[in-house]
Amino acid sequence: MNTAVVILNFNGRKWLEKFLPSVFANSDEADIYVIDNASTDDSVLFLKDNFPKLKVVVNDSNYWFAGGYNEGLKHITADYYILLNSDVEVTPNWITPIIQLLESDENIVAAQPKILSYHNRQYFEHAGAGGGMIDKNGYPFCRGRIFDHVEKDEGQYNDTTEIFWATGACLFIKAKSFHEFGGFDAIYLAHMEEIDLCWRMKNSGKKIMYCGSSSVYHVGGGTLNYINPKKTYLNFRNSLFTLYKNLDKGLFIKILTRLCLDSVAAAKFLFSGKIRHIGSIFKAHFHFYKNIPQLNKKRKQIPCKSFTEMEGMYSSNIVWKHFGRKKKTFKDL
Repeated sequence: MNTAVVILNFNGRKWLEKFLPSVFANSDEADIYVIDNASTDDSVLFLKDNFPKLKVVVNDSNYWFAGGYNEGLKHITADYYILLNSDVEVTPNWITPIIQLLESDENIVAAQPKILSYHNRQYFEHAGAGGGMIDKNGYPFCRGRIFDHVEKDEGQYNDTTEIFWATGACLFIKAKSFHEFGGFDAIYLAHMEEIDLCWRMKNSGKKIMYCGSSSVYHVGGGTLNYINPKKTYLNFRNSLFTLYKNLDKGLFIKILTRLCLDSVAAAKFLFSGKIRHIGSIFKAHFHFYKNIPQLNKKRKQIPCKSFTEMEGMYSSNIVWKHFGRKKKTFKDL
């Protein structure tokens, strides 16, 4: 059994300098790699000078997150990949429980640990928290994080359970499965490519898991800040991409519903004074419709399974429950 911790980097020397020591200190079971996405800073030179045991793969261009991993992982041979963001601090024994979980069932192909906030360590972190879920309209959320409301970690998600998607901030995945399912879809660039990959794997009857006995601390927004309009654009566009590619039936109604709900989100940005984000939502929808011919080809390649039968799918409307009914935590849903 060979495990590779793989960190994607683009001009992120400050994160590598800060967090690589914790990775080396707590990852004796794994080889450690950095895939450099053609950085223009001195990241590669810094790594070679300061981490001689590190293995560096240099991409010939910046392929963003999705394409960057796809390109770099072509050169890394392992049984298990741990795709780790550069702004993550890992803890003792963070690897073994999840590898054991992956080995326990051939249908389990991916998993994530508990994701806590680096800056507010008693709380969950936005990207992954206590495991990824999705509502009937394709809006992703987490146990421990619904939209911008984050829960305090009080042991409520110390379990091991099946989820809908595992976070790309710390994604454990069987290498064979990553390549078998075509890796990340490079059209996404960044954000939600892990949800799309997890959904594609679930469409084939595979399982995605959460393991609460392993935990890491994530800064979050280290590459693209959560309040950046570019992130808003990618999140809304890629969410529509994911729905269109993977939903088994009722697609037209779901897209129409999303158009209405995304308009509500735009109004919320308006009242919050975040005017640039409104343009990001309209741009996301425009580019979604423009890409439908290409998405049709991708959709035909995927054996869609009934969405409502999948573990981790919330059969109600998370937007209404959270903003209309004021449900703040996962247990309140």
